[in-house]
Amino acid sequence: MSSDFEGYEQDFSVLTAEITSKISRVPRLPPDEKKQMVANVEKQLEEARELLEQMDLEVREIPPQSRGMYSNRMRSYKQEVGKLETDFKRSRIAYSDEVRNELLGDAGNSSESQRAHLLDNTERLERSSRRLEAGYQIAVETEQIGQEMLENLSHDREKIQRARERLRETDANLGKSSRILTGMLRSGHSQINLVTKISYFLQVWEKRPCKDGKASISGYIHDFVGP
Repeated sequence: MSSDFEGYEQDFSVLTAEITSKISRVPRLPPDEKKQMVANVEKQLEEARELLEQMDLEVREIPPQSRGMYSNRMRSYKQEVGKLETDFKRSRIAYSDEVRNELLGDAGNSSESQRAHLLDNTERLERSSRRLEAGYQIAVETEQIGQEMLENLSHDREKIQRARERLRETDANLGKSSRILTGMLRSGHSQINLVTKISYFLQVWEKRPCKDGKASISGYIHDFVGP
């Protein structure tokens, strides 16, 4: 991802350097060469705008935690293209005025104030356009962050539901274990009672007097069974 963006950056740097050089040469060229140069610069400016669109798409694919640095670089590149467009418009206006002055002579000098007014309006429009683009970019980034937050909340909800299901299963198992332990305790108590009773009767039987004056269970059995 970052390698593609850096490749676009290199192409953008080379292209804008060529545009800057050509714009500075426009006013000094002969009329025929100026016309060709203007067409060439227009084509290269269009290529620069297409490069910005590709770079913008690459930035949108970058994770939000790493996107800030690339977004700042994109704003700088867009401002650079805007400046090139402004310089190019000024160069074209100067070129158009020069051609007109060659045709009309001194009559073209009266348009100086109109030309300055036009440049001011152009700059204001460009500033407004850049602000709109920046606002649109912020809105897109905010929408992406909101979508990611909703996805995270959905995952958290699923985790909570699974935890609740496991808790219910644990409660059910604990209840079953409790019933088993209760049954075991009751069985143990019954066995203890039985052993206690047996022990008691054995003691009674052993203390029962026999004919020889001794207590034994064999005498009790002999008396009970008979001679």
